[in-house]
Amino acid sequence: MPNATAVIRPLAPSNGELIADLIARQRVDVLPLSDTVLDEIAGQLAVGATVIGIGESTRFSRETFGVRDQVFRRLVRDHGFRALALQDDAGAAAALDTYVSGGEGSAASALAGAWRPWRTAEMVAALEWIRKFNRDHADDPVRIFGVKPVQAGPADYDAVLEHVRMSAPQRLAQVAAHLDPIRTAHETDEHVQRAQGVHPGRPFVEHARDALALVASLPGADDAVSRTRLIVEFHEHSVARRGNFAGEAEAWAEAIADSQRRTGLRTVYWDGIAHTSAAETVLGLTSERGPQATVGSLLRQRYGGQYVGVAIGFHHGDLGVAVVPQPAADLVDAKLGETDLPARWLDLRDEDVRSQWDGPAKARVISGVYTPDRDAAEHLAVASLAEAFDVLVHIRQVSPVHRLP
Repeated sequence: MPNATAVIRPLAPSNGELIADLIARQRVDVLPLSDTVLDEIAGQLAVGATVIGIGESTRFSRETFGVRDQVFRRLVRDHGFRALALQDDAGAAAALDTYVSGGEGSAASALAGAWRPWRTAEMVAALEWIRKFNRDHADDPVRIFGVKPVQAGPADYDAVLEHVRMSAPQRLAQVAAHLDPIRTAHETDEHVQRAQGVHPGRPFVEHARDALALVASLPGADDAVSRTRLIVEFHEHSVARRGNFAGEAEAWAEAIADSQRRTGLRTVYWDGIAHTSAAETVLGLTSERGPQATVGSLLRQRYGGQYVGVAIGFHHGDLGVAVVPQPAADLVDAKLGETDLPARWLDLRDEDVRSQWDGPAKARVISGVYTPDRDAAEHLAVASLAEAFDVLVHIRQVSPVHRLP
């Protein structure tokens, strides 16, 4: 296997397209798993699977994303998977689907309205690969869809403010005072702002509701009211408003199942391991809530063994946003990292492997609010490791993704 430290070093994000081009051109062999191993993982995952949830323990690692992307490419190329489900809203994902289907513009421009963790040079390379595959397989393309309904975006704030400026300029400052602070959540989530100490104070959903009341009182504001309602819904469904990281598992699982039912396409679902787990999880940051259903656990109920859950984790490394230390001894990441291999993988469906590794387990999760001083709380816990994940991939050392400007 190649050494895990043989990576392209981070570049200054002064030119997103240049970075994307460099990442797109890099060879697979800079990843800590060989082509042969990646082929084997994909082959094992594909057997009998209808939906495969490939989760990362962090959204900040080039290596974890790279392994997931390379496994996905093999599932498409060699095993007939033709749909990619993303944790993003339907509108943002539709823009990505349009691009990979031959639409105009660049992958980077298609990502402009996507959830911020997707806006990386690594994701650009993934989209460019799908677009090329679709060009070569026009009668059997890969489709992309989002698991969330259409959500508000920056353009909605602009349209609302423009309507107020034209119809009631005397109200513009008042409406802007509510919308300007909360639109920042589309760049940095509200709960992350709180963790970083930069939150302005008042809950964003309250600002959104006050803006709606003001806009609804204006003449001819039907479109502006509809857009402001979308803004309210966006903030009502945020992590900061809900107070947990579990997402809306039932709605997201149904979106995946509905798409699969309508299209018949074998589907790969990209998300965090707290969502792709095929069993309920307890998140360390909100452990008082107890076990929570996940998208993967609901898909396992629906599909049985035809839903396959994958966890890609790591031992330590610099993620750009934080330097993550070696994991605590009670985490499965520590046990997986007892060897000096750049990476390893386990198929927990194998009886011998299962007997050695199954049982209650905790796995590291690096969220957007991660800080090394509370590393012990950044994990998920499951009652059975083998029930939660069919396959584990462990990378010893990681480096940062390349963010687009």
